[in-house]
Amino acid sequence: MKKVPFLLSFVLILSLSIQAQDIELQLVKSGYSRLLGLEHSGDDRLFTVEQNGLIEILNPDGTVNPTPFLDLSSIITPNGERGLLGLAFHPDYVTNGFFYVNYINTSGNTQISRYTVSANPDVADASSALPIIDYTQPFSNHNGGAIKFGPDGYLYIASGDGGSGGDPGNRSQNINTLLGKLLRIDVDNPSGGNNYGIPADNPFAGAIPGSDEIWAYGLRNPWRFSFDVLTNELWIADVGQNAVEEINKVSATEAGLNYGWRCYEGTAPFNNESTCPDESELTFPFAEYDHPAGFSITGGYVYRGTDYPNLQGLYFFADFATSIIGTVDSSGTLTNLGNFENRSWSSFGQGPDNELYILDFDGSIYKLTTLLSGNDNNVLENAISIFPNPATDSFTIGIENDRISTVSISDLKGSILINQSVNDKTETIDINNLTQGIYLVTITNDGGASATKKLIIE
Repeated sequence: MKKVPFLLSFVLILSLSIQAQDIELQLVKSGYSRLLGLEHSGDDRLFTVEQNGLIEILNPDGTVNPTPFLDLSSIITPNGERGLLGLAFHPDYVTNGFFYVNYINTSGNTQISRYTVSANPDVADASSALPIIDYTQPFSNHNGGAIKFGPDGYLYIASGDGGSGGDPGNRSQNINTLLGKLLRIDVDNPSGGNNYGIPADNPFAGAIPGSDEIWAYGLRNPWRFSFDVLTNELWIADVGQNAVEEINKVSATEAGLNYGWRCYEGTAPFNNESTCPDESELTFPFAEYDHPAGFSITGGYVYRGTDYPNLQGLYFFADFATSIIGTVDSSGTLTNLGNFENRSWSSFGQGPDNELYILDFDGSIYKLTTLLSGNDNNVLENAISIFPNPATDSFTIGIENDRISTVSISDLKGSILINQSVNDKTETIDINNLTQGIYLVTITNDGGASATKKLIIE
């Protein structure tokens, strides 16, 4: 288990200060009802998730198909914090046509099921439901709901602590219940009489005490999580109780982490009874912010698109209650980009091109844009030098009138081979472990802008 010392330098503990709005919101589509999600299946269609049970297709030309992709309205409980909460397409969807939904059923409990697309690619087979996993909800709130396939091909499920307030059953710290957890299951290799299997490296798998499905615990109401498509890092936004909204960032391979709830709310002690683990056994937030700057965090994604290089590497989040949009950079510095028109930001979406969208619960989809475009990144590119190039054992990166924040090296297939923090004007990179060939070097500065250079290794 990861043990993180309880040091203030590990987190950001401050109220948000308003910064200049350097992003713009481009309206993509309005007219929806209670929007909670936006996903893609690998092509240029976007699939919207509505709390009332509808999944609809938004086409590239801005039209919405008249027939929903899937209508689950008859089998869900749609009010309050319940309803259709999550959608995930199988990594091999183009071949098998499988996708997964997370909803609160008519009994008020969580159900994750698999469906299959019909012969018509724009309509699912409503009769194809295969129940995957379910668990009882003791109260109506704190249901989590996001589901994602990780870079390892397993299905991850965000589960809230079961509701009420203050986690009265201390369920998040109880490793024998699925509530207050991040779950991880294998939907491709069912076993044990279930429609799913348990990955062998799950922290409590097999004879180890604890529920086999658990990947991480100590969460209150993780309202959206995501994996960075470049680094595979896992980001979890966890809604606070009275005082703190938190953002967690860890490697996707770190298993069995305890995020601390209900013992701690963020880094603040909440119900730190004698049964709580020692601080050294907990994983504290990468960043957090206090109330009243926000009251209900909505997690997003790390920007990895190409349209706006100045946003590269920034994690975007929002707040449902206060309409703010913010970012967290690679060092954990949190920036409030301001209040945006009193919107109820319910979720983010990531397109097949890695561009980002943000959803207003009241029915509108916006694309995150900025006044700077790819052409504006020429200034940064011209300020960066790489020498020698071609290189053999090492090379040096320099930047004029700026500081290098991170450097990553990828092959032409897009695989990241080296990724390191710098925080200096120059950096020498050891490349003895790389074979001869052509590589792409991406340099990000302190402001979050990035540029890519070609490197030849002889």
